[in-house]
Amino acid sequence: MKIVTFDEIKALDITPLQCFSWVDEMLRNKAQSILPPKISLHLPDDAFCNVMPCVIDMDQHGKIGGVKIVNRYLDREPSLDSRLLLINMDNGEFLALMDANWITAMRTGAVAVHSINLLAKKDFETVAIMGLGNTARATLLILAEKYKDKDLNIKLLKYKDQEQLFVERFSEYKNLHFSYVNNVELLVKKSDVVISCVTYTENDFCADDCFEEGVLVVPVHTRGFTNCDLFFDKVYADDRGHVCHFKNFDKFNFFAEVSDVVNKSAPGRENDRERILAYNIGLSIHDINYAAHIYEMIGKNEDLLNIEMNTPKEKFWI
Repeated sequence: MKIVTFDEIKALDITPLQCFSWVDEMLRNKAQSILPPKISLHLPDDAFCNVMPCVIDMDQHGKIGGVKIVNRYLDREPSLDSRLLLINMDNGEFLALMDANWITAMRTGAVAVHSINLLAKKDFETVAIMGLGNTARATLLILAEKYKDKDLNIKLLKYKDQEQLFVERFSEYKNLHFSYVNNVELLVKKSDVVISCVTYTENDFCADDCFEEGVLVVPVHTRGFTNCDLFFDKVYADDRGHVCHFKNFDKFNFFAEVSDVVNKSAPGRENDRERILAYNIGLSIHDINYAAHIYEMIGKNEDLLNIEMNTPKEKFWI
């Protein structure tokens, strides 16, 4: 079994467009996966541990399974951490224990961009972003590469000077034109796409009349848009089970899974006036698909630590 670290994954220089492609690949094949509900363990002091198992079908590579574990402890820096175990489900071989922090950030950004590519109105130009951490960086990195030949106006919500560091990160992209605003209302108004990477808020961000016709809202961490549930034309999610418990689920005007739109069994955007909400809570099939491709890229790299588990080779008795 290989031990694969964060630095070893980062050194592979996986491109943003490859990240987008892996997300699209998994959404097209979601129906062929085994995807039980994740287990969420809520711990004292707002800590949590999520356990996310799944099995995916890799065609020529057979069935690959895995378990991703994410935990958060607020007094730790960084507070979020994740690992995953990769398994060959055809023979039960444990393939690798991987760091999953890069995978989590990049697949989350790729999923958000996939929803923008699929559901934003034609010729969108103005993209609003709030919550300027790694998830937002991953999202804009992939968006900038996906739309490299398109000028985009990027509106950022100012917060503790993070917007300046954010702009510096993307200084090489001449097609991105940045501006700052001081409040959410100004951020959302006159925006074609609204991306929220804010991890927590108790209340909705702004009133109904802030959302223009044709807007696409992508709340990466879901919070702050419950008012949109009630009047947006369409709501999509990565998995019905992730949103069916939302208090407004039965009041959605229309609901479908993103994978159904990708596979043309449900309609997507049908005109440039529709207001659309895309809830992507997070599917472990993306993490395991990324991990399987990374494992294949690493191949027989002898620099990686291989460990032979000291497990019984024959039936034993206690």
